[in-house]
Amino acid sequence: MDKLIITTIQTDLHWENKVANLEMLGTKIMGIKEKTNIVVLPEMFSTGFTMKPELLAEKMDGETIAWMRNIAREKGIILAGSLSIEDEGEYYNRFVWMLPNGQHGTYDKRHCFSLGGENEHYAPGNKRTIASVGGWKINLQICYDLRFPVWARQQTGADPEKEPTPEYDLLINVANWPERRIHHWKTLLQARAIENQCFVVGVNRVGNDGNGLYHSGDSMVIDPLGQILYHQSKEEDIHTIILEKSQLDEVRTRLPFWKDGDHFLLV
Repeated sequence: MDKLIITTIQTDLHWENKVANLEMLGTKIMGIKEKTNIVVLPEMFSTGFTMKPELLAEKMDGETIAWMRNIAREKGIILAGSLSIEDEGEYYNRFVWMLPNGQHGTYDKRHCFSLGGENEHYAPGNKRTIASVGGWKINLQICYDLRFPVWARQQTGADPEKEPTPEYDLLINVANWPERRIHHWKTLLQARAIENQCFVVGVNRVGNDGNGLYHSGDSMVIDPLGQILYHQSKEEDIHTIILEKSQLDEVRTRLPFWKDGDHFLLV
């Protein structure tokens, strides 16, 4: 599968209003005309970046997961985004990767945003999730994770005697990243692409949240050389883009910097 088609949805969110958000997003998703493999929503797409999980978190058999399953099946897509989840007595900011057959994978945000008190309400995840689609390997991350390059670093193998192989081809980061630090967001997205020689998709929200923080979006798609393939600021936008594995392979072959990386394993 050389071509991977991704649709990003940069949108305003109704603050802590699941019903309104799911209705709005369902309309947007079902209105996508282009063929696409993956539709990516922002962080906490059903509520906004809420610090009230005791009131708004759902279990994995809750209404939003059921909504994701129905949309993915009806549209024939992978639907991706994070939401507030309760699991075995803990709350998580959980990235859900919903397949059209109803199966799903999850990633729990590793780095909880202490400046906003997220660490006081949510438990951190303890493992990375690398999804697989048609031969593409995709690293799933959430917002604040972007600031920690070790967590995104390609693990090419712990044994220097063995031929290294890249761990993943695409990094997807979903966010509620405020406009006041948007320069960091844009710079770090490009840095992750360059240092890991991978495609990067960053999907952020727009508009004001319930705390009065303005989000300018600035969702981006970046190629393995750090060049920007798509960028949208301030406006709501639905954008479909085709990523080509042959471009990735060409960059990694012509400039095999990834082979010289330090050998390590995350534990």
